[in-house]
Amino acid sequence: MSKKQASLPLIAIVGRPNVGKSTLFNHLTGSRRAIVGDEPGITRDRLYGEVEWLGHAFRIVDTGGIVPEDKDFIPSEIFRQAKVAFEEAVAIVMVVDARTEIAGPDRELARLLARTGKPLFLAVNKMDSDKQDSLLGEFHSLGIRNLFPISAEHGRGIDDLLDAILKVLPASAKAITEVTKDTEESTEETPDEGHEIRVAIIGHPNVGKSTLLNQLTGKERAIVSPIAGTTRDSIDELIQYKGRKIRFVDTAGIRRKGKTRLMAEKLSVVMARKNIEDADIVLFMVDATEGASGLDANIAGYAHESGRSVIILVNKWDLVASGEKRAISQSRTSRIQDAKRPQDRALYEERLRYGLKFLSYAPVLFLSAHTGKGTEKILPLIEDVAAERRKRITTGEMNRFLKTVDFERASVPVSKRVRILYMTQAGVAPPTFVLFTDRAVKLHFSYQRFLENQIRAAFGFIGSPIWIKNRARD
Repeated sequence: MSKKQASLPLIAIVGRPNVGKSTLFNHLTGSRRAIVGDEPGITRDRLYGEVEWLGHAFRIVDTGGIVPEDKDFIPSEIFRQAKVAFEEAVAIVMVVDARTEIAGPDRELARLLARTGKPLFLAVNKMDSDKQDSLLGEFHSLGIRNLFPISAEHGRGIDDLLDAILKVLPASAKAITEVTKDTEESTEETPDEGHEIRVAIIGHPNVGKSTLLNQLTGKERAIVSPIAGTTRDSIDELIQYKGRKIRFVDTAGIRRKGKTRLMAEKLSVVMARKNIEDADIVLFMVDATEGASGLDANIAGYAHESGRSVIILVNKWDLVASGEKRAISQSRTSRIQDAKRPQDRALYEERLRYGLKFLSYAPVLFLSAHTGKGTEKILPLIEDVAAERRKRITTGEMNRFLKTVDFERASVPVSKRVRILYMTQAGVAPPTFVLFTDRAVKLHFSYQRFLENQIRAAFGFIGSPIWIKNRARD
């Protein structure tokens, strides 16, 4: 942990098993570092992350599910780890499940937390709509005054919880950016000298990930085999490029859940997803002889949703360009001849992007990992995308840009439109913008997409998703 991180105030997330603590942690940190599942007890150790909200930064810690009176070794160790977390914390968020009745352990935990004397917030999770507000009544009996209905999965109510947390942070907490300050500084990239760029190579089994890793590192680091699923563990290799460290991680091929029968393969899928979360940039590989399938879109979705920057690599393009079919089965050959692998790159990319519409910001490279052709473009592009990912636009420049946008061009019903009073970039990696609007409504999808396109046209952010949040001015 860096000195800067250690100096940030800490907020602890606690609660019984399976109430949604890890989902809330992932939402706040913009990552999927915490594994989420229906099985209670998945999280055991403490997991730390950093949050930026309205110019302030703080750390949060996700703890294992607490059952105070459980004397079994694992639950008691979880309890011990959680106690360490909320002793370190300046405030505590207790998470409960709105869809289950309050149980004895909930009341015991609430009493235990109250005795710490620290600011306490009750997040009533899984409140996905206003229709469920009637469920809140009984949770007042826990005696926690600061109660917030939220949906950690969908982001509902999280803004109000964060606003309340900011009010209890120490006065010494460092403000990262002043949202109302109209600065005249020019666009700049956040200094990240010494920052190691972590790059995860993902794709379905046998797409050529291990071959690419060997090509990029100049080593036979990964076992390469025509048998799908050869790689189970994640393999990483560190290289130096123009004085920067780049760590490549070759992940196991991600399959649909129904295709992963062996426990080792299931675990490799979990670890592959975790490696995506730990990465700065994802190299998403597509087999040129097959095109992008629904499974490919599924895999890419993991990277996109977690805010990773993405570069699309169309591998085995040499087979397409040469018309080589010897290594392709007859059934696949017929699909290829059915215009699934056109030789025109522009047409191929158009069809690829149609199937991966949510990755419209991701650059595309055509290459052959086997021969090395085209792979020389990967490292310079990684360097560019890493810089764009951490680029910060000043509030003054953002608001000057805002005055130039013609929102009448947005294909949004008049009733769904809001007036944007001002906006600021609240975070980087991925670039995150907060809009302050005249009323508290969720931005229409088309409105948000239009604004994102305008931001990209003005400032770039190639390869990186852009997150946009809106807040009512009051």
